[in-house]
Amino acid sequence: MKFISWNVNGLRAVLKKGFLDYLELESPDVLCLQETKCTANDVDQLWPGGYTTYFNSAEKKGYSGTAIFVKKRPLDVTYGIGKKEHDKEGRVLTAEFKSYFVVNVYVPNAQNELARLDYRQKWDRALLNYLKKLDASKPALVCGDFNVAHEEIDLARPKANTKNAGFTPEERAGFTRFVKAGFLDTFREFESDGGHYSWWSFRSGARAKNVGWRIDYWLASERLRKRLKKAYIQPNVIGSDHCPVGIELK
Repeated sequence: MKFISWNVNGLRAVLKKGFLDYLELESPDVLCLQETKCTANDVDQLWPGGYTTYFNSAEKKGYSGTAIFVKKRPLDVTYGIGKKEHDKEGRVLTAEFKSYFVVNVYVPNAQNELARLDYRQKWDRALLNYLKKLDASKPALVCGDFNVAHEEIDLARPKANTKNAGFTPEERAGFTRFVKAGFLDTFREFESDGGHYSWWSFRSGARAKNVGWRIDYWLASERLRKRLKKAYIQPNVIGSDHCPVGIELK
């Protein structure tokens, strides 16, 4: 089973940059997208591989949003986490399958001057509570753009970013709570070295220089550890300022 997550920074935009070719070539069983910035009607078309699609769009047009593409239809799909204050921006989409949940997440950015850091911390706590409830029922796979580099190894210039959005102590502590709650950072199950990133600024040729951040993850319930076959990042896939990240289960 192949699972891929990608912040596409606008699905309509990436459709013009080879997205369909990528989807057909990779042919994941489940594809989770973040920052779709559209509704299903905005991109109404035949998808390769017979995918069924589910969209959770923000109330604000052209903003945020998540989508899940699946080959096998899930038992159920849940939109949001059941909290009105957190569910207006289309940031969480959950597909329930027979033996696990797949939770697609686009975590809020703390923004410049950390204007949204307080809200971000509330969001992290609410999401973790939601995930714990799911995990009590069956194991969960959680993916998406978490908008945080967890450890210094997860970004190219940690010392220069200690007070910047995405690498504050508060955000890093929030991610640590996910890990301590039993959700594995799957990439670190297979790779202990640095230099592996999933997002690069558009400025100053950051991607060409690999001055990046690893802020896109697949987390997995500890009970799924034995089924993990592979976890990887695809930095050569272009079309967005993020690249796809994936896992495979036995």
